[in-house]
Amino acid sequence: MTAASTPKGERRRQALVAAAAQLLVEGGFDAVRHRAVAERAGLPLASTTYYFSSLEDLISAAVEHNGREELAAGHARLADLSAQPRSTDAVIELLLDLLLGVESRHGGVEPVLLRYERLVGSPRRPYLTPLMREMAAELQQLLAEIFRRSDMEVGAERLTELVALVDGAVVNALIESDPDPRAAARRMLRAQLS
Repeated sequence: MTAASTPKGERRRQALVAAAAQLLVEGGFDAVRHRAVAERAGLPLASTTYYFSSLEDLISAAVEHNGREELAAGHARLADLSAQPRSTDAVIELLLDLLLGVESRHGGVEPVLLRYERLVGSPRRPYLTPLMREMAAELQQLLAEIFRRSDMEVGAERLTELVALVDGAVVNALIESDPDPRAAARRMLRAQLS
């Protein structure tokens, strides 16, 4: 048994992953550095290289941690949905929570901008490609199930169009320095789903 596979080792590894995930959300990929992660986790600098083979390995773990937490939160909310019609506005807000993050509810550009910088910046990190594809597929399934349980017929192609519509509305709002990109996406979705 190695130190990394002991309960203490696993707790340390998870503390490093959680710290890296927080830094990623707060400052994007450039914020995830060995020293910053170790300091945030309250562990020695050498622990990052002990538990992770490379910075890429650590970043991958942070991206997966964030993605899995968001998907788990989405599945928890899905479990609360009964198969009955609900208002279009309620469905839109749930979709926006999943696509833009819950932090975007409070308005403001920063959380949405950081999220989109991570998403757009991930292709520069080819090691993330399989993970990003896997989580995107899981998100698509979750979104499809939300529509199904909300008694709204949305096929796979239409769902892809709606996600692209949100992405386009958000990017356009960010370019125009709109102080509330979520509101821009909400307006576009409402026009399409009403």
